[in-house]
Amino acid sequence: MALKSLPFELDRSAKMPLSEQIRRGITAAIDNGVLAPGARLPSWLDLAAQLGVARGTVRSAYEKLIDAQLIVSSRASGTYVAERPSIVALPEVPDAVGWVLEMYRDAAAGPAIFQMGIPASDRFPAKLFSRIRAQAVRTETSKPAHYPTPQGELELRREIAAHLAIARGIACSPSQIIITAGFAAGLGLALRVLGLEGRRCWFEDPGFPVTRRGVELARLIPVPVAVDENGIDVDDGIRRAGDAALAVVTPGQQAPLGPTLALTRRLRLLDWAAERGAWIIEDDYLGELQLRGRAAPALASLDRAGRVIHIGSFSKTISPSLRLGFIVVPAALAAQFAETAACLAPAPGPSVQLATAEFMRDGHYMRHLRHMKRVYATRRDALTACLERRGHKVQIGGLAALLRLPEGTPDIAIAREASAYGLAPAPLSPWYATLKAARPGLLLGIGTVPEQRLKSACDRLCRIIEQFAAA
Repeated sequence: MALKSLPFELDRSAKMPLSEQIRRGITAAIDNGVLAPGARLPSWLDLAAQLGVARGTVRSAYEKLIDAQLIVSSRASGTYVAERPSIVALPEVPDAVGWVLEMYRDAAAGPAIFQMGIPASDRFPAKLFSRIRAQAVRTETSKPAHYPTPQGELELRREIAAHLAIARGIACSPSQIIITAGFAAGLGLALRVLGLEGRRCWFEDPGFPVTRRGVELARLIPVPVAVDENGIDVDDGIRRAGDAALAVVTPGQQAPLGPTLALTRRLRLLDWAAERGAWIIEDDYLGELQLRGRAAPALASLDRAGRVIHIGSFSKTISPSLRLGFIVVPAALAAQFAETAACLAPAPGPSVQLATAEFMRDGHYMRHLRHMKRVYATRRDALTACLERRGHKVQIGGLAALLRLPEGTPDIAIAREASAYGLAPAPLSPWYATLKAARPGLLLGIGTVPEQRLKSACDRLCRIIEQFAAA
């Protein structure tokens, strides 16, 4: 094919160099199929004469095309278009894959009234923490570059170990602590180390749906176990799947219903795990943020057989944007967890860890928690009173208020309608493993309800509920 038939012209007034215009023109002709594989091109001397440009200009363009493997040139066969694989149209990728990503996309849109899992950022000492974190960043960048410790900075692991001994009753050494990028990363690391693919796993019903999905993605088989006012029913779990290899529980404050796992059931659960050689993952998502009295000690504090893997995070106490959490593992597994973390899930960057360590070491963290307990208790009482005056019964579970709805009420549709008004209640029914067992309700985050907007938010939510109840 003669080059003069190619669909490009040189613009000698343009700022783009002529050699680049030639390169782009030939590339476009190849990509569009005007120049097929094997099509011969004129030598760079002949093309320079045809276009009326310097020979070095065309030679520069050809060299770039050769480097890009678009054309081939040799003295024996001349210059021609290189062979290329046939172009196959790529399938369209959907915007979201599954409801988990959709949930995270909604959460990433920013905090809204009643949104769960978000602490009261308006009461966090942001300036103080920002100053500490900025100093940690300066310190990190001023030092020679190096690979950080994959299981986490020793300073933070020491502070967490000291804090857990006081606040959660857990006696552990820093070597048993692995720093993670939040709870989900800790769960993934634990499931990877335990290697229980194909085995059955107890899961609270109702229980956090994202964790349940994570267990499924790790190729375990979730077995729903009933929950009542005393927490997970261990005897029900034994009846359903006594041979299970794992139990994932929220013993401190059951999510979403809120009860603390009774002592008798804690001991029964630990005995079952020790006898069967099973493992227990303790999701301590709120830690010591108990609004009624002092929080019960962690389940791991009672573990004498080394079967409990304790997972905590700073998402509810500081901010989920830190993506910072930790695992406390039995001493016998510490080396295996550290090695797996080094290869597959290293700790987040040192600066955020060191800033958090200083925040804890200087006493700011404990003062902040004590202050937030008072703030959340006040907001809990105000929200409960506001809804009860409108005829709704409210049950407090951790940092969320559970608003029960009559059977058959479409809680998912209500939550979607509320989002149009800047409200973010979470529907209760997806927390159940099966539609048959599901109960309708709304989970309202306490931390994201500013006092000055409480009445108007409750009024709007109640009107939406009434609208769907009357339909």
